[in-house]
Amino acid sequence: QVQLVESGGGLVQAGGSLRLSCAASGDTICISDMGWYRQAPGKERELVAGITNGGSTSYKDGVKGRFTISRDNARNMLFLQMNSLKAEDTAVYYCNAYMATPCIDGAVGYWGKGTLVTVSS
Repeated sequence: QVQLVESGGGLVQAGGSLRLSCAASGDTICISDMGWYRQAPGKERELVAGITNGGSTSYKDGVKGRFTISRDNARNMLFLQMNSLKAEDTAVYYCNAYMATPCIDGAVGYWGKGTLVTVSS
């Protein structure tokens, strides 16, 4: 089992920056890839940025160059640095952790409860 808790969301002016954090606990040695997702009201949840256990990153079109995903496995932390924020970035941001196949005991992944990012224009 893994528990994920996001923090760092809030209200920010367009063009500003926020740094989101995700703290993982539980069977953290079983965590493989991780990612940040976001969901706006009435919209589908979408992957914003992903990072493998080895540190390879990927980004949704439109955020690459503005957002940076990183992780500190020793501290069981995941981060998302968001710069040059736009109104369309407004959403609830969720942390996700995928489990290594040998560790899967029911759930293949875990979600945090989300942190709200509101960008005003």
